[in-house]
Amino acid sequence: MNTQPPGWYPDPWQPTDVRYWDGAQWTSSAARVAPVPRAPLPTLPIQVAWGALASMAVPLVASRFVLRALAELRWPIAVYVIVLAVVAYGPPLVFWRYASNRWGSGSARDDIGLSISAVDAGWGPVTWLACLGAQIVVGILVISLKVPFQNNTDQIRAARDEPGYVIPILIVAVVAAPIVEEIVFRGLILRGLLSRLAPVFAITTQALLFGAAHVDPARGVRNLGLVLVLSAVGGVLGGAAYLFRRLAPSMLAHAILNGVAMAIVLSGWSPDS
Repeated sequence: MNTQPPGWYPDPWQPTDVRYWDGAQWTSSAARVAPVPRAPLPTLPIQVAWGALASMAVPLVASRFVLRALAELRWPIAVYVIVLAVVAYGPPLVFWRYASNRWGSGSARDDIGLSISAVDAGWGPVTWLACLGAQIVVGILVISLKVPFQNNTDQIRAARDEPGYVIPILIVAVVAAPIVEEIVFRGLILRGLLSRLAPVFAITTQALLFGAAHVDPARGVRNLGLVLVLSAVGGVLGGAAYLFRRLAPSMLAHAILNGVAMAIVLSGWSPDS
């Protein structure tokens, strides 16, 4: 839509300018188009950020006790994977709906930018490559500084030959985790933090929280390296969610990241092999 005065149109030779059309020809006079300021990213109250964090952290801790209590039943490992996913990811989705009704617009999708565009098919892989680059850079630093590190896929590697295990764990890792974790960290938490913090601090904070969410007490001090690497990934995903104003690119990048990791783990390959 042309928002310039009558007769002025985008310059055919320089799209950032406008030029006058007198009805027969373009005039030699051109004027610079004033840039249209970008609308700020919609935010949510800070209560949403802390509530979303609690809705993710508490179930993650509780799920460990639930699985420990159910271990004596000796169910198939696939059942435990499904139980873990429901216990860990169900409450954050419930809180998302509640937060939208309580503090947002009532449209859960709009409140966190859960929309998709055709160009996201390209921006998702680009975001993934940025995540991969961040992983490599921080991974090199972790190794160089001899920071204690243990991967969070070792248990998956050990149980990859269990019948009926592969499909459930793939669904959780490649579908459920990217969707729910992006809704929580890059949707609810990021937009809640942006109501109080400048973008760079909000993105950094949610990234550190994302890394910390993957801490496993069983790994002890070896969590440190993993938290640093995943925080770097969280920073890239948070930056993408802020720049694109929607979650689809970060969700797709997250899914690719987890999918590649799962393919490597389930193949049995390791750097030492």
